[in-house]
Amino acid sequence: MNLNNKKSNFDRSVLVIGGAGYIGSHLVLDLCDKGYDVTVFDNLSSGFEVNIDPRADFIKGDILNDGDLASLFKKKYLAIFHFAALKAVGDSMLDPMSYSKVNIFGTINILNQMVANNINFLIFSSTAAVYGKPQYLPLDEKHPLEPINYYGFTKLEMERLLKWYSSLKGINFAALRYFNAAGYDLDGRIVGLEKEPANLLPVVMETAIGLRKSISIFGNNYSTPDGTGIRDYIHVLDLVSAHKASLDYLLRSKSNIYLNLATGKGYSVLDVIKVAQSVTQKEIIYNFVDKRDGDCDQVVAKSNIAKKILDWDPKLSDMKQIIESMWNVYSKKIDKV
Repeated sequence: MNLNNKKSNFDRSVLVIGGAGYIGSHLVLDLCDKGYDVTVFDNLSSGFEVNIDPRADFIKGDILNDGDLASLFKKKYLAIFHFAALKAVGDSMLDPMSYSKVNIFGTINILNQMVANNINFLIFSSTAAVYGKPQYLPLDEKHPLEPINYYGFTKLEMERLLKWYSSLKGINFAALRYFNAAGYDLDGRIVGLEKEPANLLPVVMETAIGLRKSISIFGNNYSTPDGTGIRDYIHVLDLVSAHKASLDYLLRSKSNIYLNLATGKGYSVLDVIKVAQSVTQKEIIYNFVDKRDGDCDQVVAKSNIAKKILDWDPKLSDMKQIIESMWNVYSKKIDKV
């Protein structure tokens, strides 16, 4: 689509890089519902064009391609949401070159375009992986930043790039540190499923619909009540609400923020499977395998800063509600397996 042919209200014009992906497409829905003029930029390596709200402009391109970016930034944007990154922890340890290119160099390309085009506001998709192994729980934003995998390292480097560009070039940013995003749009408007998921909940769903025969649980001798690892899960729509609130905060305060986005409540792997079996009425077969290097007994976090400055609370992140929203989408795929 030729962006120059569409009239735009600059104060409502936003760019979502990676907006065909899982979290990005949910944000695009929300922004369109709120009347924003949304442009999506994505190379579709892990996202789906079918998930992009038709009210948004879609431009296929790559953050590593200078020509694609130069064309994209001919349109004026109030702010940018940056989701584009490689994110598989294990893969990052095997292929650090690709993670360096996409996550670090790609972010530099975006920041340089922001400087060249006088765009001052960026909401950045970061991760709990910047903290590394918990030294105390629940995690807060003061926890030491010591990532134990290359994916977490690249995200921390991206945060550091943002800080330097803010200091030198006046860019204001929100670095949003996600924990375990899950769930789907409550109205079922996102229908493209994640490609080759590594996270627990989509794997559970794929098992429930018969796409997988069973789940491998990595370890059953953690220091937790049932021996399986405990994690903090957050509904994708709760994440989305924090992104919009973060944009409002940046516009209002012109100051940078680092925020945990979590619930403070943990569910074990077996907890998740039990709830999923109840919701889906499907048997979910699992087997125990060896622990993975770097996996922790428990990870839960505080989101007190988000509550204080954004007035943000996760309202949809009960595990039953998360799984019900996922099953609403996955159950429709059973006859296609």
